[in-house]
Amino acid sequence: MTTYVLVPGFWLGGWAWDEVAAPLRDAGHDVHQISPVLDRGTTVEDHVDALVAVLNELNDVVLVGHSYGGMVITAAADRVPERVARLIWVDSGPLPSGLSQADFDGSDPVAVDGMLPVPAEAPPIATGFDWAVVRERGRPQPIDTATGPVHHSGAWRAVPRTAILCSFTEEQLRGMAATVPVFALMVEGDWTYQELRTGHWPMFSEPRALASLLLKA
Repeated sequence: MTTYVLVPGFWLGGWAWDEVAAPLRDAGHDVHQISPVLDRGTTVEDHVDALVAVLNELNDVVLVGHSYGGMVITAAADRVPERVARLIWVDSGPLPSGLSQADFDGSDPVAVDGMLPVPAEAPPIATGFDWAVVRERGRPQPIDTATGPVHHSGAWRAVPRTAILCSFTEEQLRGMAATVPVFALMVEGDWTYQELRTGHWPMFSEPRALASLLLKA
C-alpha cells in the first residue's frame, strides 16, 4: 500500500482530487486530500506548516502538488524529507527559494479585500473540462499566498522526484529552463518526466489518466 498526499493549487480544496483519489483507493492505497485554509491573511508558510503537520503523522509518502501546491510540497518536503518517498509536481515545479507564485506568473495579482477571486471565465490553459466546477466550488485565494515567497534549503533534492507535464512538453521545459530562472530547478538533478497533454487542470480534464500516472510513479 502506498500513502498519497494530494495538495491542490489556487482556489481549490481537497474535493478537486475526488476523481483522481477514487481509482487510487480502489487500488488499495491510502489517500489524503488536502484542503488548505483559505482565510484572509493566510500565507504560504501557513500552508507549509499545515502540510508538515500532516506529513509528521505519516511515512513513505508520495507527495503530489498541483500548480501553487508545488511550492507548498517543495517547502514541506524540505523540512521533513525523511517522511517523503517521492515528490510529484503536476504541471508545476519547485521554484527557487525566495520567489513567489506572482514571480512565476510574471504579473501583479489584483486582490479584492485581500483575496484573489475565482476567475469568472476560464483561463486559456483551462482546457478539456467545464470551468463551472471551479467557478461554483472554488474559493477566493488569500493574496499573501500569491505574493509571499517560498523558502527551502535544498534538502528536498534528496527525495526522488517526478514532473507530470500537462501544459508543455519535456523538450519545451528544457528550452525554457535554459533561459528562464524559475524553471531551472526542474531540470537540475535526477528527474522523471511524464507527459499528459490535457491543459493545466488534469484532475478535472483527465482524472483517470492522471491517477494512472500516479500509480506508476
